[in-house]
Amino acid sequence: MKDSDIKRLLYIHLSCIFSVILSIFIPSFFLENFSILETHLTWLCICSVFVTAVNLVLYLVVKPNASSKRSSLSYKVTRFLKCCVYFLMSCFFFHVIFVLYGAPLIELVLETFLLAVLLSTFTTVPCLCLLGPNIKAWLRVFSRNGLTSIWENSLQITTISSFIGTWLGAFPIPLDWERPWQMAIERKPNVPYVVELGTVTQ
Repeated sequence: MKDSDIKRLLYIHLSCIFSVILSIFIPSFFLENFSILETHLTWLCICSVFVTAVNLVLYLVVKPNASSKRSSLSYKVTRFLKCCVYFLMSCFFFHVIFVLYGAPLIELVLETFLLAVLLSTFTTVPCLCLLGPNIKAWLRVFSRNGLTSIWENSLQITTISSFIGTWLGAFPIPLDWERPWQMAIERKPNVPYVVELGTVTQ
């Protein structure tokens, strides 16, 4: 049983990686002048949709936590609406965290929020697919000794890795500060700027 679970987990992770790759190439056939750098906001939306759709389909097919009890339609609808609310709450929560870590409060609001949506896609969506809108189950999985299956272990590792990857992704930003994609902040000529931990000081 454990070997089959490992194989299914491998297929799910490979499918998610493949969905990210598809989100890079498929939109270019339907959208003019599409590229990750020039139309990065569009790509963030498309990537989030692709990964969310793949997660939903795969977890519905695999059903790692399948229950023998039959639930009513009203229960399924309520559960789905709760999942949507949880996802939106996580998006706003991550947006606030990004602002507290130095993202502009008013400028680049859309960019910051879409990054929060993308992070929620890689963290909250798998949690909702596997555990559902159950806060107690979430706290149990992300506690020290609360794991009960290989699925929960994989969920814990991928979620924490997504957070760490997002945090580490901010470190290379000062290295290409003079590039066109880093010129979002308007600068005055002949005035030196110092970059410190994601903030720009004059």
